[in-house]
Amino acid sequence: MQERKNDAVNNTDTSDREIVITRLIDAPRELVWEAMTNPEHVVHWWGPNDFTNTLEKMDFRVGGEWSHIMHGPDGTNYPNKSVYTVIVKPERIELSNGGKRKGDANANFDATWTFEVVGKQTKVTIHLLFSTAEERNMVIEKHGAIEGGNQTLARLSGYLSKI
Repeated sequence: MQERKNDAVNNTDTSDREIVITRLIDAPRELVWEAMTNPEHVVHWWGPNDFTNTLEKMDFRVGGEWSHIMHGPDGTNYPNKSVYTVIVKPERIELSNGGKRKGDANANFDATWTFEVVGKQTKVTIHLLFSTAEERNMVIEKHGAIEGGNQTLARLSGYLSKI
């Protein structure tokens, strides 16, 4: 009988550090891609319900920076800075994401957005990976990240239905 290796040493399970959000959008993948990568579109739908955005920079290329401020309905500003690390048109975008509200801990994570053709629709999946489970839990509990992600995808879907 072969001896089993120590699971703790070989553990590659990252589920305690992840957030995964998926939505089927009634739009072709090319249009969804355009809405995600064109600053003229992004400012109209990005973020949870009732949030607005000030786009400072959106240099959509590997190594390019995306800087924006999300303005909450209560007037709170949420600065965000991301760097594009992988772009596979029109299938996948990967970003290294960071943001910090004054007085808060950093919300740093790696984000992967995938766009999968499903008939005449597009399945959009957001996969966020945090350094620690504590960081993940903080953004869920303090910032409502899962609900915010679902609202963001709903806003994307609503925006695409109007253009």
